[in-house]
Amino acid sequence: MSTTCVYPWSTERAFTIAKLAGFDGVEVMVTRDRVTQDADALARLAEEHELPILSVHAPVLLLTQFVWGTDPRGKLERTAELAGRLGAPTVVVHPPFSWQHRYAGHFLEAVSDIARASGIGIAVENMFPWTVRGRSIGAYAPGWNPAEWDCDAVTLDFSHAALSGLDALEVARALGPRLRHLHLCDGAAPVAGATAFDEHLPPGHGTQPVAETLRLLAGSGWSGSVVAEVNTRRLRTDEERLALLRSTLRFAREQVAAGAPSRPR
Repeated sequence: MSTTCVYPWSTERAFTIAKLAGFDGVEVMVTRDRVTQDADALARLAEEHELPILSVHAPVLLLTQFVWGTDPRGKLERTAELAGRLGAPTVVVHPPFSWQHRYAGHFLEAVSDIARASGIGIAVENMFPWTVRGRSIGAYAPGWNPAEWDCDAVTLDFSHAALSGLDALEVARALGPRLRHLHLCDGAAPVAGATAFDEHLPPGHGTQPVAETLRLLAGSGWSGSVVAEVNTRRLRTDEERLALLRSTLRFAREQVAAGAPSRPR
């Protein structure tokens, strides 16, 4: 479970809910919450809740633009260092914003260099076109779709795929071994002329082939992580959040089991 599932509540609360919901591990999104930046504090939470930290998400959102300074390459380096200290094999990073000209020009080189130096897999996440008053704007550079680039590892987010008008199953097939990480959620394709929102719906509540993608990966022997990243902010109580997160986990386990090759008797 990603800690973003209970944002804006604390990291400690995220670990507690992840444990209660029955998840196998946690992805930590680095935010302005100091605990997300502190390897010792995170290691204590992981040990206390018996939940390994499987991945760390770099602070690349607009609301984290000043976390760890303003140098985006430096942020990625610090995220990889944090992941290494926690024993997390994967870092998730978004493509640069279009106004980060210098970083964007060397982004793929930076990803490759940092991955090689740290020994951490850096999986670039698919994003989506931004639409303002019905017009698409180029918010990311070199673009929003890392599947089209020469990078070794990609994170596939179902909600972002929906906003992009992509079929996640087709994307997963095309990526092959470059697909290293999955953000489990759902989304609906945008309606022409309407404002599109990154909904991060529970799987099965949108239009993406989430079940089919999980079955495909399970049947192929895929060894990446499936990380729940669903929006629970509209829910009023922790009981409601737990119910939604448990159903998300149950959905994933059922589909993975359904797609796994049957063992000979």
